[in-house]
Amino acid sequence: MSTIDIIETRVRGFISDIQHPKQKKKINSNDLEFQLRKLMDDYFEMDGYSLFYRAIETLQAEGQLTPIQNNQYNGKTPVLPLYYWVNKKVLAEKWDRLEMMKLSDQFDFSYYERHPEWQTEDEWQRIQKVYTFLKASQERELVSVEERSLELFGHEKFLLDGESFPDGKGFLTRIGISDDQLKMVNYGEPFVFWMKQGKELKDIQRVLIVENLSFFHTSIKLLEDHQLDYEPELIIYGEGTKIERSFSFFFRMFPPKSYLFYYAGDLDAAGYGILIRLIEKYPDCSIQPALKIYRKMLECLDQKNDQKIGQIQNLKYRDLFLKWFTEEEQVQLRQLWHENKRIPQEVLTVETWRRWT
Repeated sequence: MSTIDIIETRVRGFISDIQHPKQKKKINSNDLEFQLRKLMDDYFEMDGYSLFYRAIETLQAEGQLTPIQNNQYNGKTPVLPLYYWVNKKVLAEKWDRLEMMKLSDQFDFSYYERHPEWQTEDEWQRIQKVYTFLKASQERELVSVEERSLELFGHEKFLLDGESFPDGKGFLTRIGISDDQLKMVNYGEPFVFWMKQGKELKDIQRVLIVENLSFFHTSIKLLEDHQLDYEPELIIYGEGTKIERSFSFFFRMFPPKSYLFYYAGDLDAAGYGILIRLIEKYPDCSIQPALKIYRKMLECLDQKNDQKIGQIQNLKYRDLFLKWFTEEEQVQLRQLWHENKRIPQEVLTVETWRRWT
């Protein structure tokens, strides 16, 4: 073996040892060369750096290495970038092409041809289970995502987004299969609600969603006394962020028509996020902040307290929320934000409300 081949073989060995099938790794080219020098006593006599440079260029041309362009270099001649990405290991295809063709009437395997690292035994077994189901799907009933997930993959949460099965939801994307094809639906969670006395389902037009339990009960009392802004026919207890998962349940319970939804939550980062995400997720619904209620909360500015620990302060949500308010109100809300303060919904009690009425 020539000295060129020896250097390239060793460099390839180093790279192969740290390659991963699912994620890129970062390497320092000086560190890599140092490891090479330690293994070769005659490194300098054979002009090892020139051969090392050539090996790196070859691996880059093959797509195994990608230079990180941050204006940092190794200080040698000819010069190399100081840092490289070691790209994902491309595994040899493991699946039998004939078997793939047999299932191609239901699946598009192009993703797996581009990403052979996903051609694992576990993935193939999942595909076979889905294929068997699809062949008889006309005879099957509509069930929940959790029920179908347990049937096909042995765990009710496999197809739900989450840390336990991070690749589960992506599995259906990889094989190009929809929830409808698997005869499953992600049911919204039931929520607690209160309907105005004397009203029927067909009478509901205005719906107030409140974030917190205390104000839910306060709202009911005020509604019964005909003192609640907007005079909603229905009040929903949002239960914090749970409303984002349960809101779709509304359309299974109530008649299909146009409703006016008003949302009132805490004046803080979490409350802003809940409202904006609801608006974005349900663009065909009329969802807006209950401004009259929020303005009453702003009048209780002296009861502000510290933001909850761990709240993510998303500037996009804040700015979209603030657009609903007057310039003067925006100044107050921005000041709260900069002070890392909040106004909890619990400032609105039956007693404080009646001061305004």
